[in-house]
Amino acid sequence: MNFLKGKALVPVALLAVVLLTVAAYFFQPWKLFIDTEVQEAAPTVTAVPSDNSTALPRETKDPSEVIQYPLVLSQGVLVSHEHQTSGEVTILQLEDGSRVLRLENLDTSDGPRVEVWLTDAPVFDGQEGWRVFDDGKYTSLGAMKGNQGNQNYEIPLDLNLSDVSSISLWCVTFSVSFGAAELIPTA
Repeated sequence: MNFLKGKALVPVALLAVVLLTVAAYFFQPWKLFIDTEVQEAAPTVTAVPSDNSTALPRETKDPSEVIQYPLVLSQGVLVSHEHQTSGEVTILQLEDGSRVLRLENLDTSDGPRVEVWLTDAPVFDGQEGWRVFDDGKYTSLGAMKGNQGNQNYEIPLDLNLSDVSSISLWCVTFSVSFGAAELIPTA
């Protein structure tokens, strides 16, 4: 009888190992204890006369006025959701008309499949804001490069920024926001 109990433990142990391996791959719990710091430089400042033919977000009255690029189009401050999160968010327009979302002084947890999303959702503090960002329109700017530091994310040229009101650090695996910021236009 003890012999049969020992034989039965082998398949159960193998199944447990397989299930733990699959769970570890999917949930990646070690990311909660490892920080990935990214230090990307901010886009450089250039001065361009306002009569230059590049696309400008605003008109200038004085043709001799010099426009300093990058232009700050909107800004926000990250609030915590599922994980303690802090940092500043800025959307910049570069001289060539391209746009970049910049995260500065980011400090959050890492997790499985965390992406940077531009959304039309409102930002609520606390648990009320954890799950609202996939309810409406959103655009993923790609995987979060690191959970600490300063980072740049290219914004698609066809994305209309007037349709965007917030950013979320969205965990695709658990459908939850780690942190978010309302984007406040500067002009």
